[in-house]
Amino acid sequence: MQNTTATHDHAHRERERIRRRDLFNSLMIGAVLGALIVGAPAGWFAHRAYAQQRMAQVLLCRQQNFGLPEAQLQSRCGNPL
Repeated sequence: MQNTTATHDHAHRERERIRRRDLFNSLMIGAVLGALIVGAPAGWFAHRAYAQQRMAQVLLCRQQNFGLPEAQLQSRCGNPL
């Protein structure tokens, strides 16, 4: 009877043992989720900063070329949107 219990405990411990592959998978899942959680706001802020900088460049170019027809302004400075 004791032998059966010892074998059962050993098998139970083997199933609960953390394998290196399991740790690696958990690390990869955590890295992907972390990149998504941190990367999405960072990308949004970067896009917003780029859009504001581009808008400022277009408006400055339009101001420097004041008086030109709209077609020439768009070809020279680009579209502000």
